[in-house]
Amino acid sequence: MIGILNKVFDPNKRELKKLEKYADQIEALSQDMAKLSDDGIRQKTEEFKKRYQDGESLDDMLVEAFAVVREGAKRVLGQYPYRVQLMGGASLHEGNISEMKTGEGKTLTSTMPVYLNAITGKGVHVVTVNEYLASRDAEEMGQLYNFLGLTVGLNLNSMSKEEKREAYAADITYSTNNELGFDYLRDNMVLYKNQMVQRPLHFAVIDEVDSILIDEARTPLIISGQAQKSTQLYMQANAVVRMLSKETDFTYDEKTKGVQLTEEGITKVEKAFNIENLFDLSHVTLNHHILQALKAHVSMHNDVDYVVQDGEIVIVDSFTGRLMKGRRYSDGLHQAIEAKEGVEIQNESMTMATITFQNYFRMYEKLSGMTGTAKTEEEEFRNIYNMNVVVIPTNKPIARDDRPDLIYASMEGKFRAVVEEIAERYQKGQPVLVGTVAVETSELISRLLTKKDVRHNVLNAKNHEREAEIILEAGQKGSVTIATNMAGRGTDIKLGDGVLDLGGLAVIGTERHESRRIDNQLRGRSGRQGDPGVTQFYLSMEDELMRRFGSDNMKSMMERLGMADDQPIQSKMVSRAVESAQKRVEGNNFDARKQLLSYDDVLRQQREIIYKQRFEVLDSENLREIVESMIKSVITRAVEAHAPIIEEEEKWNLKGIVDYVNATLLQEGDLAIEDLQKKEPEEMVNLIYAKVQERYNEKEEELTSEQMREFEKVVLLRAVDTKWIDHIDAMDHLRQGIHLRAYGQTDPLREYQHEGFAMFENMVVSIEEDAARYVMKAEIRNNLQRQEVAKGQAVNPKEDGGGKAKKKQPVRKAENIKRNDPCPCGSGQKYKNCHGKVE
Repeated sequence: MIGILNKVFDPNKRELKKLEKYADQIEALSQDMAKLSDDGIRQKTEEFKKRYQDGESLDDMLVEAFAVVREGAKRVLGQYPYRVQLMGGASLHEGNISEMKTGEGKTLTSTMPVYLNAITGKGVHVVTVNEYLASRDAEEMGQLYNFLGLTVGLNLNSMSKEEKREAYAADITYSTNNELGFDYLRDNMVLYKNQMVQRPLHFAVIDEVDSILIDEARTPLIISGQAQKSTQLYMQANAVVRMLSKETDFTYDEKTKGVQLTEEGITKVEKAFNIENLFDLSHVTLNHHILQALKAHVSMHNDVDYVVQDGEIVIVDSFTGRLMKGRRYSDGLHQAIEAKEGVEIQNESMTMATITFQNYFRMYEKLSGMTGTAKTEEEEFRNIYNMNVVVIPTNKPIARDDRPDLIYASMEGKFRAVVEEIAERYQKGQPVLVGTVAVETSELISRLLTKKDVRHNVLNAKNHEREAEIILEAGQKGSVTIATNMAGRGTDIKLGDGVLDLGGLAVIGTERHESRRIDNQLRGRSGRQGDPGVTQFYLSMEDELMRRFGSDNMKSMMERLGMADDQPIQSKMVSRAVESAQKRVEGNNFDARKQLLSYDDVLRQQREIIYKQRFEVLDSENLREIVESMIKSVITRAVEAHAPIIEEEEKWNLKGIVDYVNATLLQEGDLAIEDLQKKEPEEMVNLIYAKVQERYNEKEEELTSEQMREFEKVVLLRAVDTKWIDHIDAMDHLRQGIHLRAYGQTDPLREYQHEGFAMFENMVVSIEEDAARYVMKAEIRNNLQRQEVAKGQAVNPKEDGGGKAKKKQPVRKAENIKRNDPCPCGSGQKYKNCHGKVE
């Protein structure tokens, strides 16, 4: 019954019918296009651009535009897209994933939707898995686009900002997924608008889409750096604050936990640090450290707000009294408490910006992709990226012989059989591609083949340039290539002379991967474009997949039957068991990626708000209105905290308001208690705001309007960047420790959303207070300069197959890294145990 329903309602069939209609219409134009001169073809591009500007949709131009590219490809590349490639291209234009088998010409297929969408002038990104493929495709397909009158850019890691900007300004830009994500993060850390390199994200075509959007989706892109916070400064600030006394040098408000330096306190601090003005912009960091040290001493209490345990400061949840391991106070407060308690100050490398590939690619207006294997992950593509997988038929029927799995009792027996088969085919001269899951396996087989005098190449995806060369040789007579499963993607294995007569390329899998998709990719290396070929997987009862999913019964059955090590069984039952095991693993991996996305979605909403605000700061000519609204919020909060409407007037703390306002926004004595007496809270806010505006106007008169506008930008950018970087870091710590909440019968994700939201609100308040304080109190120098809050470097912490450990990044030792400091590679270990290890 289900089979019949599938036949009637198969969405893929419906989609293919629609695509076939497009292909018919495109093919019908082939004669007309062939009659056009080269210039006539080129003029079509200008015509399409004009039609688009005049309101015609890309869908209406699809048939004609595809026919133009098809004719252009014939003239420039000597390749004429097949009917199935026209269908694949139309599917890509609709924002789908075109599943096309290896060797069906995906690169040429993409040229048609890329050209059509580039007509808008908004830019199209063609995304590849490595820089070698990006360079190769940009050069080869670039000839076609240039012939058609479009510009092509190539975005590489080694490029300067100017070169990158130029690459992104082109109609079509080739890049790797990593570089696109890092450029987006870096663009949102620039100090001037003209330093940004990317344009708004319009349309992307992702080659090997399953590799990028699924295999790499568990690895967030991170820019990490050592924020300019010196451990020494925490110690010095702590020592100075110990000498200050309450009321004389600072005021403390029990209710709001707010600590403010008095004029006398400011003078003492200036004297201690031998500086003239604590509020000079060059002393922003010092001022911040002093305030945090004050907070640590006056408002944070040992065994109440935190405990000292095993030489670390552990926060106590004020509501439940539980210890919150893994959580750290943000904004340098945690380090200030560490200095106060005399424990080691953990000033680890900070996460300054981060994004997952899922959230980066979902920002494009339209997204599409191509691969040989996506159907098994269709649910994930649909749920997360809103993309359907359309299976495009092959140009010629598949003639490959996919043999049932051979199962051996032991691993040793399996590898002996694998090597025997390779040697046998090698003697015949038939090319063999051996797929392995791990690098160790490829090296083991290499050693066994060397003993048998079988010449071979080993490919572990370490060198992309060499990789392409090896893959190109892999189809030649007598060639044996051992490759890890992901190696050589995107490069076709073309068969040498006489190989067809020998049966084509033989593919041997040495074990099943935990994902069916990767097995299918390996199979798909053979039998391209209707060529003959053979594929065979060798399994053993000791393989990881078989061990994890209960092959004990099978193993004991083989032993009972007295089957020898090198005697295989071919069993449909075992093959089915393997497939169901793979489905379970795929399900687990999908859940893990969905989980990561759920957590990153919390940060995504916050990131969008901050990046949008930050861009407004860079883009605006005049920020006074924004700054004044921040100041008003700060005043309103101060009045509400000290004079709540629900309390009787006698209980209002007018002195608290005066101390806070004079310390933060005005000069000492500008506001007195008498000014606020017998006034409603709203009247107080208006009175203080009027005084602040008066002071603001005086500041503006001291300077040129241009200086004041730049001063506002300097202050706002600094406040936003400092607080945002601290916030991301705090969210990172929260994320790492949140799973422990599950033991308390609470949902960790809900807790993360709830706490993350509260932390974000606190950060916004903190940004407003900082911006208000510095705009109103800081002295303005003539040589104002915007400064980076911290130096960052791109880190792509690739996880291994099981998503376990982060690989260490290469690190150059900076002079200020101490042996007990966390290693800057981001491994989480101390420097002495990681890159600082003395061998």
